[in-house]
Amino acid sequence: MYENFYRLTGKPFQLNPDPAFFFGSRGHRRAMAYLEYGLHQNEGFIVITGEIGAGKTTLVRNLLQKLDPSKVVAAQLVSTQIDANDILQLVAAAFGVPSKGLDKAGLLLAIETFLVSVTAAGKRALLVVDEAQNLTPKAVEELRMLSNFQLEEHALLQSFLVGQPEFRDIMQSPEMQQLRQRVIASYHLGPLDMEETRAYVEHRLKHVGWKNDPHFDDAIFPSIFRASGGVPRRINTLCDRLMLAGFLGEKRSLGEAEVDEVLSEMKEEQRSGRGSGAARLAPLASPSAGASVPASFDLAKLKIDPAVAQQFAQLAAGFDAARIEARLTQLEQAMSTTLALMNQIAAAQLSDDDKDEAAK
Repeated sequence: MYENFYRLTGKPFQLNPDPAFFFGSRGHRRAMAYLEYGLHQNEGFIVITGEIGAGKTTLVRNLLQKLDPSKVVAAQLVSTQIDANDILQLVAAAFGVPSKGLDKAGLLLAIETFLVSVTAAGKRALLVVDEAQNLTPKAVEELRMLSNFQLEEHALLQSFLVGQPEFRDIMQSPEMQQLRQRVIASYHLGPLDMEETRAYVEHRLKHVGWKNDPHFDDAIFPSIFRASGGVPRRINTLCDRLMLAGFLGEKRSLGEAEVDEVLSEMKEEQRSGRGSGAARLAPLASPSAGASVPASFDLAKLKIDPAVAQQFAQLAAGFDAARIEARLTQLEQAMSTTLALMNQIAAAQLSDDDKDEAAK
């Protein structure tokens, strides 16, 4: 919406991770160095943790984008309460290994055969597991067992585990002792400081052709930092709303007052249950004619088929509000680009009509 108003080539503060917007703060550069070091070692596990929205996924995607596909075969999976029975299936699917109808022994053999073929072709296999804090201890143990696959003295698989801060606590549990021995490096990605927050905002704006329109007052950056805590995703959310407010108010300069106004709106939305990023059930509408709901209706007494209940549980576990929001953001950007192209076509047509009229 606001991209055309401010003459930007794209949306600067989209929520979906995009390596094109990668910002190398001190923490992100150090984390990237650990990942590159891990690649150089070509064995074991690298563990990267960080707060929600700290930029872990963007960091990993930036690394994957740099990899030479003729040398590294990389696969990425996002875990959502994955148990040991599912992790091998997902690993096989991530690498494109056929696994339908295979039992565990057959699945392990299929994965090992694939990894041997990759190594024999002079390549390396890399598995990146995002949201690793959702893995069960047994699932983590299955990943550790995969790291045992070797061809002569060469490890067949290397893994990067990326997760939220609680994954550090999980790693310290007694059942993770063997995995800890395989970790060759780990790093916790913290938030940006005040100076980095300003540089981050300006970096994303300049990436989409920002020409100081809208102008950001110097005093606005401390406000953004205080409100976001220096967490990139929070910065994106706040600045996106800030740009939208500027567009709606047709403002060419943004300052502390606009930040305060946006923050007030966002707090009000959270109090009313909107924009919280969580799924909510709206109250039932009044029953239509002929329908009635007993006043003593008790959900706890409702009998549900166990299979149906399991399907509901799987649906709830797979719900990812952030991913849905990111898809909506992409759709919004595509619509904005389409409207801009239509405006250009219309403008060109009007210009041709004016020329034809003048010729007459």
